[in-house]
Amino acid sequence: MSKQERVLTGDRITGKLHLGHYVGSLKNRLLLQEQYETYILLADVQALTTHFENPKIISDNLRNVALDYLSVGLHPEKSTMFVQSMIPEIAELTVYYSMFVTVNTLRHNPTIKTEAKQRGYKDMYYGFLGYPVSQAADITFCKATLVPVGDDQIPHIEQTRKIVRRFNDLYAPVLVEPEAIVGDRLEGLDGGNKMSKSMGNAIFLDSSRDEVTAQIKRAKTDPNRIHKHDPGNPDICPIYDYHSAFRPEGCDEIRQSCRAGTIGCSDCKGLAIRAINELLEPIRERRAIYSGRPKDIDEIMIEGTRKARRVAGETMTEVREAMGINYFA
Repeated sequence: MSKQERVLTGDRITGKLHLGHYVGSLKNRLLLQEQYETYILLADVQALTTHFENPKIISDNLRNVALDYLSVGLHPEKSTMFVQSMIPEIAELTVYYSMFVTVNTLRHNPTIKTEAKQRGYKDMYYGFLGYPVSQAADITFCKATLVPVGDDQIPHIEQTRKIVRRFNDLYAPVLVEPEAIVGDRLEGLDGGNKMSKSMGNAIFLDSSRDEVTAQIKRAKTDPNRIHKHDPGNPDICPIYDYHSAFRPEGCDEIRQSCRAGTIGCSDCKGLAIRAINELLEPIRERRAIYSGRPKDIDEIMIEGTRKARRVAGETMTEVREAMGINYFA
């Protein structure tokens, strides 16, 4: 493991982050920032692919997401946080890549197909359809070697790898193929769906102790378990998923007790509530500190964007030279 290698990760800034983000990616980022040069993207341009009619959502959430990052423990001296739209080289790379990625390839991207169906898109906008190309530019502008993602993003990483191979074959071996680090999936409070802010089934990282308690108490459990001592099925209960994620040392006991009907759902939820609040307590403490320093948050993003821009310039010098379009160099 070497600081010479780079990690690229980030989020579309359409809302506050939640426990699903923590389990799926943030937890890995905390480890990776200790081992690698880490870049964290505040993806405002890609947020416009689904929120172009209301960009205020994005501007309102820029600092919220940055605050989530800092509260979780991502450190500005270890992780470079930058704003996507302020790196014009990413947009330039997106245009170059789009020249050799077919529309048919993008239409058959399973992540694009799934999200289009969820949003009821009968016809896809150019920006939405081209999201994987834009993401490839995000990853390659800094020559990232590792990308922490959820399992739904794997097709995007594979598309990036294909773009890198195609570019290197066409022009020169300038770009680096990234590897995905796949995080775990966390069930939503409704059961059966991944935790998601758009589905309203999420516990946000800024939740208070009382909010966590209320949300878990309302969460669905095994629908076939009617009485306290009925045998349950932990495999279809989101509360068991929270035990797996936040108190793994007690998982086997919970699984056995649930199946035997020797622990009720209320007691099971109580243990999950305690574990989640223990996880969130240091996050709440850091949030309280940073919330009182909004100018510091802005300066962290500004300085991170400056650094990312310098790296982007170095990559684009090589890209333009490889393509033969550095006309007056």
